[in-house]
Amino acid sequence: MQSEVKILLVEDNPMVLALLRDALVPLAKVTTAGDGADALLKAVEDAPDLLVSDYRMPGMDGRQLVEKLRSRSLTAGISVILLATKSDISEKLAVQDHAAEDFVEKPFFLREATQRIKRVIDKIALEKMSKSSSSDGIVRGSLAQMNVIDLVQSLEMGRKSCLLTFTRDKEKCEMYFKEGQVTHATYGSLAGDAAVFKVLAWTGGNFQINFEGMTTQQSTTLNTQGLLMEGLRLLDEGRRDAGGKNEEEEDVLLDS
Repeated sequence: MQSEVKILLVEDNPMVLALLRDALVPLAKVTTAGDGADALLKAVEDAPDLLVSDYRMPGMDGRQLVEKLRSRSLTAGISVILLATKSDISEKLAVQDHAAEDFVEKPFFLREATQRIKRVIDKIALEKMSKSSSSDGIVRGSLAQMNVIDLVQSLEMGRKSCLLTFTRDKEKCEMYFKEGQVTHATYGSLAGDAAVFKVLAWTGGNFQINFEGMTTQQSTTLNTQGLLMEGLRLLDEGRRDAGGKNEEEEDVLLDS
């Protein structure tokens, strides 16, 4: 489902630009630019929530584009993902404060790059929902808007402390977060890791986030990423045992 997040995608290679655009359009509202100068004009005219830009471009490169956007009050808060080589990231970009929220190392597989960008899209979408939350300060939504895994990853990325509650018919799961890490979870008679694994299989239902929800209990044994990885492994194992197919989709390696 496409979110209300606005992305400005900047890439001087038309093929890479088209493939990334097509991959991101189902996830967010995408505007494209073929160079830094065009991107700057479009960003000033209609500020995006997220800039995804190639680092090495003729004329104004990605770093210069980010610097110009950071210097303007209306675009200073834009989240940034830069597409750059390993050497550029380690030697030039990683040491710069606030250069980017994330990096995608080139060359990259389209599916992996899309997943990394999606994590930031989900984090921004959650922040937007938080700003438009009800008067009681609780964020409410449907799992059709954002699924369980995306919600958990977004809270981890944002280092949030809160109570995340999932409901479906008479079922209920509660997860407590402290600075992005799941510390305690319950699902009926289940607690801890098992409760998290159980709810990851949900494809429908509702959620609510209470940023005042706290607990001193510690029932989980894995960190948030560990819980997600192990939970997905168990889900995949269950599908295989049930005779489901696990077909690998063709992926595309991109460079520019």
